[in-house]
Amino acid sequence: QNRTTYNLARMNMILHGVHYRNFDLKQEDTLEHPQHEGMLFEAIVANPPFSAKWSAKEILKNDDRYAPYGKLAPASKADYAFVTHMLHHLDENGAMAIVLPHGPLFRGGAEGTIREFIVREKNWLDAVIGLPENIFYGTGIPTCIMIFKKCREVDDVLFVDASGCFAKSKNQNVLAPAHIDRIFDAFSQRTEEDRFSRRVPRQEIANNGYNLNI
Repeated sequence: QNRTTYNLARMNMILHGVHYRNFDLKQEDTLEHPQHEGMLFEAIVANPPFSAKWSAKEILKNDDRYAPYGKLAPASKADYAFVTHMLHHLDENGAMAIVLPHGPLFRGGAEGTIREFIVREKNWLDAVIGLPENIFYGTGIPTCIMIFKKCREVDDVLFVDASGCFAKSKNQNVLAPAHIDRIFDAFSQRTEEDRFSRRVPRQEIANNGYNLNI
């Protein structure tokens, strides 16, 4: 919906050598007016605005992107509106990663209901990676990456606490290549390391009320 962001995205694609005929960017409020209906994707990556406000109109409860969960994300926090919108467009063999604040991991109410449905009914949550604070421009809060897959053959969720994986720079923290490799190796191999990574059975998550706090 933001024209500046839209134009920056176009410039970014061109600077990375992608011809304008080979990408399809839309400028719109994707939660209210989706632009890719009927399309499924094998890879989805997003860094939506953290806990943004959205309309949460009653009529959207009948929208295929939100209806299965029984609740709409609250009007004051659209995090799970973005998550379920993306899940709607994720192909059965696809994977999706979304950067979020930590609130969606543990907040209750409608968000807790949606989170429980994703984990208990669908088993779509594959991993939660906690990132260091102050690594994104414009906010100093710690964040996380939630990774989803629809065709999972495991009955656990990998948790990675990478909050200590950073190097200090002048104005913010940065992930060094060694940190990225350590996180990627833990995720791709689903390895367990004391105080860093652990595969948590879904039953244990259920016993904790579907609270995903790292």
